[in-house]
Amino acid sequence: MAVRVQFEGSSEVGVFAKLTNAYCLVAIGGSANFYSVFEGELSDAIPVVYTSIAGCRIIGRLCVGNRHGLIVPNNTTDQELQHLRNSLPDSVKIQRVEERLSALGNCITCNDYVALAHPDIDRETEEILADTLKVEVFKQTVADHMLVGTYCCFNNQGGLVHPKTKIEEQDELSSLLQVPLVAGTVNRGSDVIGAGLLVNDWSAFCGFNTTSTEMSVIEGVFKLSDHHHQPFSLGSHLQAPLVDSMVS
Repeated sequence: MAVRVQFEGSSEVGVFAKLTNAYCLVAIGGSANFYSVFEGELSDAIPVVYTSIAGCRIIGRLCVGNRHGLIVPNNTTDQELQHLRNSLPDSVKIQRVEERLSALGNCITCNDYVALAHPDIDRETEEILADTLKVEVFKQTVADHMLVGTYCCFNNQGGLVHPKTKIEEQDELSSLLQVPLVAGTVNRGSDVIGAGLLVNDWSAFCGFNTTSTEMSVIEGVFKLSDHHHQPFSLGSHLQAPLVDSMVS
């Protein structure tokens, strides 16, 4: 199930939150309505943790994580680190990294098995990623963009990539990740996928401007709909909302 949400009028929800199969981090200082959407969807299954990272609210762009661990930049304060350790499940390993490309959420994206990373990321960071998150790391670009975390989003069942990603590149990425990929947009045509979308294996949160067509694609490729046992067909998922938008 995909849900529309906004943070203080911004549809860039992936900037202000981080969602995995084991926990959800949300930025402090948001509205009660913003938090209630996450609590309502997730709190029965995983903890929803209110935090800042390095004194900032743009936590989704600063950290990277999955159900095995969470990696935060070196300028994360000791208090923030302790708060995260107290709030997250014991099975989640938390690690601070010394990395020049400190907006880790923009430079790295992952599911529970594989990570895509910016081609210029340090070798040491790559090793910490593999060790902490228990993933295989591939240095890649998406549609010639090095910020893979900004232009790509995937869970353990599927992924959404930049709309200008070539078919051959989609096939190559899909074989690396071992999940089907679709090129698409969020927030009414935005190609900044990572900033407009949060997803785990059973729920997704997208920006308030996301159209019904985009939501159908998201629910289909990430296999979030009630019919998740059926293979994803782009045509069938798009047909109803397209007719709906043409009639209205």
